[in-house]
Amino acid sequence: MEIKDITAHVARVLPHTGVNKQRELVRLIFEINKRGGGSLETILPFEEKLTFDKAKKILVAKRYPKNGAKMPLSSIYLPKLDLDAYAKADLSGLAFYPKNIYVDTEVKDSDLAKRVKEMFPNASYEVLEQRKQVGSKEYSKRLETLYIIREKYDFLKPCPCTRGAYGCGYNLVNLGFGCVYECAYCFLQEYQNLHAVILPANIGDFLSKIGASNPRKGPFNKPRIGSGEFTDSLVFDHITGYSKEIIRFFKTRPDLDFEFKTKSVNIGGLLASGGAENIIVAWSVNAQNIIKNTEFLTPSLDERLEASLKVVNAGFKTAFHFDPVIIHEGWKENYKKTIDKIAAKIPSDKISWISVGTLRFNRDLKKIAEARHPGVSMLDEEFFLAFDGKMRYSESDRKEVYDFMIPLLKERFSKSKIYLCMENVL
Repeated sequence: MEIKDITAHVARVLPHTGVNKQRELVRLIFEINKRGGGSLETILPFEEKLTFDKAKKILVAKRYPKNGAKMPLSSIYLPKLDLDAYAKADLSGLAFYPKNIYVDTEVKDSDLAKRVKEMFPNASYEVLEQRKQVGSKEYSKRLETLYIIREKYDFLKPCPCTRGAYGCGYNLVNLGFGCVYECAYCFLQEYQNLHAVILPANIGDFLSKIGASNPRKGPFNKPRIGSGEFTDSLVFDHITGYSKEIIRFFKTRPDLDFEFKTKSVNIGGLLASGGAENIIVAWSVNAQNIIKNTEFLTPSLDERLEASLKVVNAGFKTAFHFDPVIIHEGWKENYKKTIDKIAAKIPSDKISWISVGTLRFNRDLKKIAEARHPGVSMLDEEFFLAFDGKMRYSESDRKEVYDFMIPLLKERFSKSKIYLCMENVL
């Protein structure tokens, strides 16, 4: 169904309605149709004396049949529909090879700067005396540019747990920005001011800051520190060599846990260094159908679990993050299959923790994701503006997810800490 046809139909049915109100109705009809709601005439039939308020009420009931009646209208976000606002995602999956490399002058002689120059001889290479905006504003072209920096400020910080949610006491080190994967829900798509893969060359400064810090531990036995907020912890490890330095440092600090959080199977650096029980390699996991249809260009569930087993056998602990859980037809059966696969593959005493969190995102990501990934169905479910201003499933839907998954996980993995991520529903 074309947007222009929906717009024309709304104009015929409600000819005296203002532009902004028409846009809301166009959005609702589009989403109803995408969910299999029928023809224009079926979705919003012509009716004498039809008002905007009545039309919106009819459409909201059809778009949100499960929760619409009990949610305030203010929680329903209906932005202007524009599927051409952002270029479609590049799903070609070509190996990462930047066209342009920029290096802060302060780290031009660093091992990382030398390494990338050697690894990518055909890329243009420029040392910058002052930082400047680099790369293309188009998110799909972010991998064309690599920027090697000296990080000066953002070394170690508490995880910015969403307002109103229960915290887990996590601590973050931001070892880079950018990712080769194309997960349709990824919040990095929102960052229009950063147009490159950014990697810090001064890993030693990060480790020095950690050594001098007193990080919080939250509800765990000792402080947990991890990377992976703005990038996958391991996807660039063959370039950065961070894992070697991190493992060497944390083997001397058994009072701290360090977590590599990843979807990748780029574990060569880990295996070469050898593990320790306070170094946890954690995989984001999902139902395989979600991985295939939403987490584009990422390794399959089986590949992730095989990598997890290898690091366990090398002396590391492992962990898993069911985040985001995405509600879809058959979701209970599909997530149970994932849990069953983990239980069958990985020794339960080697799994330090498992987190669960349902899909949530900033409202701006809705337009970005539907434009960059028009065929993805994750947005077809019922989302509402929630307690933290983010788009979330209804509280009852989230509770249904947790009531199903948490007992199952506790039964299968009784020795592992099971907790919710970024959530206010218990």
